[in-house]
Amino acid sequence: MSISMSVTKSYTNRLKSDVKCMLENFEGIVKLCKTDDDQTQISKATRSELIAFEMEVRAANIVRAGESLLKLVSDMKQYLILNDFPSVNEAIAQNSKLFRTKQVECDRKLTSLVDDMSTELYELEEEYYTSNYK
Repeated sequence: MSISMSVTKSYTNRLKSDVKCMLENFEGIVKLCKTDDDQTQISKATRSELIAFEMEVRAANIVRAGESLLKLVSDMKQYLILNDFPSVNEAIAQNSKLFRTKQVECDRKLTSLVDDMSTELYELEEEYYTSNYK
């Protein structure tokens, strides 16, 4: 499995987990808000405190899941920024091709210059050794 597939699978699992957590806690809060007509052994005040406490816990869980989703989005953006460079890669390839062409041209000119200098130096050396002024 490629790295991209495993990262995508990880992101998908995180997304599903966070959304499931938010949904379950929201449904729990809605259920707590419904009035119960049945008689329980605990007093209404105690029952209200328990419901309020459970709602706070569920609300905190929803906030945590929401923050986790924001972190997931940030991680996905970072992954895309760091690993998705088709246009940059294309520009680099074009520049590399251009620079290779320039390098070949410079190498050809330098080789020609070396050959010309070699020829001129050889002729100059011949002239020196055949000259009457040495």
